[in-house]
This record gives sequence, C-alpha cells and structure tokens, in this order.
Amino acid sequence: MALADSVPGVSGGTIAFILGFYDDFVNSLNNLISSNKSGRISAFKFLSKIGIGWASGLILSVLFITNIFEKNIYEISSLFLGFIISSIPLIIKSEKKTLIKNKKNIVFLIIGTLVVGAMTYFNPVSSTGQSFSIKYNNLNLLFTIYIFISGLIAISAMVLPGISGSTILLIFGLYAPILNGIKEILKLNFDYLPGILIFGCGVLLGVLLTVRTVRHLLRNFRSQTIYCIIGLMIGSIYSVIMGPTSLEIPRPPMSVQSFSIIFFIIGCTLVPALEKLKDVLKNKETELEIE
Repeated sequence: MALADSVPGVSGGTIAFILGFYDDFVNSLNNLISSNKSGRISAFKFLSKIGIGWASGLILSVLFITNIFEKNIYEISSLFLGFIISSIPLIIKSEKKTLIKNKKNIVFLIIGTLVVGAMTYFNPVSSTGQSFSIKYNNLNLLFTIYIFISGLIAISAMVLPGISGSTILLIFGLYAPILNGIKEILKLNFDYLPGILIFGCGVLLGVLLTVRTVRHLLRNFRSQTIYCIIGLMIGSIYSVIMGPTSLEIPRPPMSVQSFSIIFFIIGCTLVPALEKLKDVLKNKETELEIE
C-alpha cells in the first residue's frame, strides 16, 4: 500500500481493494475513531499490522523514488500507466454484479473522469510553469493553506480506491517537493519540517473527514461509488501523461516517443500478480481450515 501511495497511479486503497481487505481497512479506521473500547482495540491491532508495513514501505520508496523520479520520469510514468490500466479490469471484475445491475449509474464514471481531467488541466503548475519548494523560508499564508488543502485531498484519494493521492500531489505540483521534504528530514535536515507538518495536519483532517464518508457511500451507494472510482482511475491516466509538466524543471508531457513499453508491461504485470497472490493465500488458508 505504501509503495502504491508513494507513486502517482494506483492508490493504496486500490491495493487493499484488489487484495480483498479494503472494507476491513475502512471499518477499522472508522472504529478507531468512533467505536467502543473493544472495537478500538481490535481496530488498532488490525491497523498496526498494516501501519508497520506501510511506514517501512514509505521510507524505502521515498529514499529510492526521489533519486530516480525526475531523471527517469518517462519510464516511471509508463510504469504508473501499467499500474492503472491493469487495475481497472480487476476492480470491474470484483464488482461485476453491482455494476451490471446498476448500468444507469455509469454517469458517475464520466463525472469521475472529468473531475480528474479538469484538476489536471487547470492545475497551477502545468499552466504557469511554476515550481514549488516547501522549505520553511518559502512558506507564506497562501502557500501554507495550499499545502494543507493538498494534504487533505491527497489522503482522501489514498483512502479511496481509484486515483492515487500521489497523483493528486502531482496535479497540485507538490509530489516532488513533499517526497524531497520527507527525504531531507530523514537526513536530519529540518528546514523542511514546517512544510511537512502543515501537510501532515491536512492529512489527519482528511482521514477524519473521509473515512466515515467513504464507508457510508460504499454501504449505501456502492454502484455509484465504484463507477466514480473507475472514472477517477481513467482520468488519472491523463494526469500521469501530463505529470512531467509539474516537475521542478518542467518537461514535455509523455508522448509516444518517450513512452516505455518495457516499464508499461512491468506495471501491467505487477498488479495482477498481487491479485494472484491473494488467491494463493486464500487457498492455503482454506486448506489449513479443512485440516
């Protein structure tokens, strides 16, 4: 989940959805906030297992990705496209009955696609060529609010299967600055700490606002939500293609010439491999129960 959350493309929520524990994940987050003592303890146990792996994965991915992201942006973007495109059929397959029964709600797919497309097209970085830095001496009131809101929206996307929170940061021009800030803090350079703390506050508020909303939508408006999720993923394809324009030194959008078929195939292979792993683990668990 952390590896997915830290790269534009597929969200950690999508990975949880594909591996079959998304509902447990959202319910545990909700119970941690609003349940009784026993419910909070149970939720904490479940989330701590994910949390340890998530924190480890995030640190590893930040240290690795920041070193290669700008240098190999087109190869990485091709990999992200593979992640997204291979995930869409898996979500459709897992929710096939719900989607077929409610075909009229396909309008939510169109809405999701248009929302991400509009966010990408009108984002302040690709339209102005401006680049951001979250170093403390660059912070002013408007930029502080911008970072806070970006954190709030990004974590909402990370919790929701569909568009990656990192894609949101890429759209807002804060993907590289946030990753670089985390990397500098890990190196004990605290010039970036205020910016990361502001972003973290947005993340915390986003979790509180999002979890109950997503839980309610999946329980009461599941088909509309799933269609919208698929739309968000389709729209994020455009976001990844335009991603190079939001780098610190803007580069042209990904084209047929800069597209890497090898990295795309790798991306298309990894996500189905995770689903296959889930099936293998389920079969082993069933065999143990029978024994």
